[in-house]
Amino acid sequence: MATLIRASFAAVESQAEEISQYFYGALFVVAPETRDLFPINMSTQRSRLLRALVYVVQMVDRPDELVTFLTQLGRDHRKFDVLGRHYDAVGTALLAALKRFLKDKWTFEVENAWTTAYGIIAKTMREAAMADTGRPWWCATVIKHAKTTRNVAVIRVRPDQPLPYQAGNYVSVEVPQRPRLWRYLSPANAPREDGYLEFHVRAVEGGWVSRAIVNHTKVGDVWRVGPAMGALTIQPAETRKLLLIGGGTGLAPLVAIIDDLARWKHNPSVHLFYGGRKPEDLYGLEQLRMLAATSPWLTITPVTQEGTVNGGDRGSLATAVSQRGSWEDHNILVSGSPGMIRATVAKLLTIGVDLSRISYDPFTLD
Repeated sequence: MATLIRASFAAVESQAEEISQYFYGALFVVAPETRDLFPINMSTQRSRLLRALVYVVQMVDRPDELVTFLTQLGRDHRKFDVLGRHYDAVGTALLAALKRFLKDKWTFEVENAWTTAYGIIAKTMREAAMADTGRPWWCATVIKHAKTTRNVAVIRVRPDQPLPYQAGNYVSVEVPQRPRLWRYLSPANAPREDGYLEFHVRAVEGGWVSRAIVNHTKVGDVWRVGPAMGALTIQPAETRKLLLIGGGTGLAPLVAIIDDLARWKHNPSVHLFYGGRKPEDLYGLEQLRMLAATSPWLTITPVTQEGTVNGGDRGSLATAVSQRGSWEDHNILVSGSPGMIRATVAKLLTIGVDLSRISYDPFTLD
């Protein structure tokens, strides 16, 4: 099944945008009421669907990790008021879209593989949603908004009730400037007694939500925040050395993990590679270096593609990491744009790193 799904998806991946458009058109015909669950502008939602599909295809032969991801996704979808029948409509639309674009490659075997796989996906998500009796979302009031660069802002919010999460998790947020356009963000701090969450947001070109957050957020705004998800977490019993690789505001969950580690009595050694296109993109570098100066377990290596940073490397994060070592004795966490994650994971695999020791989350960008 895994082989058939991967091969058939690869055959149409270049037409992913067209598949996504057809999928949503079919979904709204099969279940018209689902249109109200989505924003007016569907471009962000279409790209998110594609990333989810790619992630599922990549994980299809790693059932334990896939089930964990789908369980979190099912819990998260409670905020949309998704009903059980909507899963059936999504399955019908997905199979119709794949059949249309695969054409003669849509064989009985391929159809059976995708039907079986989607059945597992829908069952896992539906059961997770039904089993969760917690809140589908929290109200959170903005208590701070500050730009650190022209395109990056730090936003601090205080939820109306404690929101359970672990350092490294991500959450979905809906802001009043962009209703129904949920965006995934990672808290940049470990859980605190006062309950606040801090987010680092870059205004992405073409990003409706990120630009609204960076440029138009006001103190007093009320956000909606969904439940925590993600694979970038470290347990207190962790003893293996850690390699953290963060690009741009992908630094946020890694900062939260470092914040958490700093409170432990004993922790593993940590090497953080922090990358940006230009030196000015490394908005958190000074703070990280101050922490490293008093934390012998923490090493920081800045990486820029243009310009130079004292003590840093030039080039892509993937290249810089591969040139610094084999990392065979490290657990590795990667956070950044989808392109950066793909390039970095691919490079790590080529130098012999076992995929089971690499963790990353699929949703990181508008």
